[in-house]
Amino acid sequence: MTGRRLTSLLAYVTATAAGASLLTGCGALPGAVGGSREPLTVMTWAPDRTKATNMPGMPAMAQAFARWVNSSGGIDGHELRVLTCNERNTSEGAADCARQAIDQKAVAVVGSYSQHGRDFMNALEAAGIPYVGGYGVTDDEFTSPLSYPVNGGQASLVAGHGMQLAGVCDKVALVRPDTVDGDRLPSLLDSGLRRAKHGGALDIPAAEDAAEYTRQAGRARSGAKGAGGCVTAVLGERTQTFFDSFRRLPEEKRRGGSRQGGTDGKGGQDGKGGHVRISSVLGSVDQPVIDRTGGAHSPFEGAFVTGWYPEANDKSWAPMRKVIQEHAFVDNRVDPADTGVQTTWIAYTVLKQVVEALDRDRITATEIAHALDRGERIDTGGLTPALRWKYADLLGASGFPRIVNHQVTFQVVRQGQLVAQKPGFVDVGETLLSVT
Repeated sequence: MTGRRLTSLLAYVTATAAGASLLTGCGALPGAVGGSREPLTVMTWAPDRTKATNMPGMPAMAQAFARWVNSSGGIDGHELRVLTCNERNTSEGAADCARQAIDQKAVAVVGSYSQHGRDFMNALEAAGIPYVGGYGVTDDEFTSPLSYPVNGGQASLVAGHGMQLAGVCDKVALVRPDTVDGDRLPSLLDSGLRRAKHGGALDIPAAEDAAEYTRQAGRARSGAKGAGGCVTAVLGERTQTFFDSFRRLPEEKRRGGSRQGGTDGKGGQDGKGGHVRISSVLGSVDQPVIDRTGGAHSPFEGAFVTGWYPEANDKSWAPMRKVIQEHAFVDNRVDPADTGVQTTWIAYTVLKQVVEALDRDRITATEIAHALDRGERIDTGGLTPALRWKYADLLGASGFPRIVNHQVTFQVVRQGQLVAQKPGFVDVGETLLSVT
């Protein structure tokens, strides 16, 4: 074996070993950064290998970020140590991860996903650990004084989705989780629909871990039947399962339904008016899901989708893509088009800028929280508006007082790609303030 080939093999093995930490319990990313400044320990958690929504790309992106900053001396001279934890989509798992963060003296929990906000947030608050850039799936992330969300959460997506559909859908059926958090989605969607004098959506609760949704699909199609009808599903990872059941309905097969090409961007469907159109929000439908289900031949072709951030091919994502290419190239969990990966990148961007602004040899959880509370302004390079969590910047919406980023993007699936339906961001702040 030549020296060059041996060197390449060793580099590959080293990178593979660094990226292979699975989300089982808690693991730390090894690394060594010189200098007198103390290491910075943080945690990122997410569910993996569960029957409901899984987000393994979030801890994997956190590890790639750490490898990137540590390769050039850390964050302002601080070695970044990333702990990971499998939250398992259970209240016990969320509480376990929070306890591990406390035991390991993490100064922040960054870019994480959990549907069990009450089970982790109380513990973090008691320990004074800030929760920076969570995925935004629970109400607790928008009420806790130690939570610093980088997006408007599911609330802004669903309210914005109502605005996106209001101009193109005469009837809307919403299929959503039959959970406490899911119970809030109908009023959020209706708040967006009613800004265009729409009557509101038919509410269809469903189990979020079902193997099929034939009954709910039939109800949704009947509720949206007719010209200008739309079916929207917000079921996380099970959204794909729902639309698979939807397209298998006998009448849907015969008439062609939403599999007949894409929308024209004005609410029509290739001149075949009367077909029920489908829609969702990012996190339930994203580019990886579209790719896995057939690309341009996916059942999502033509679907309307509301997101937090610019489309995955936007030039603003170039720095993240470069880091992934250089520091996560053997880790197939890290997909730059995955919304969880994107949220984690933005959350760690916040952490990096705050630590650099503090410019201290030792960084504590309290100092990070105080810097954010004092109004440290974060530039995400166009991925979001400038982020700041000073009191005056909080939206103050009922149930979601800590939203500071109430912008969304309207996208549509064309030829197997999520592209902008409308350029730029759409402000849903007033819509969220109107939710009852």
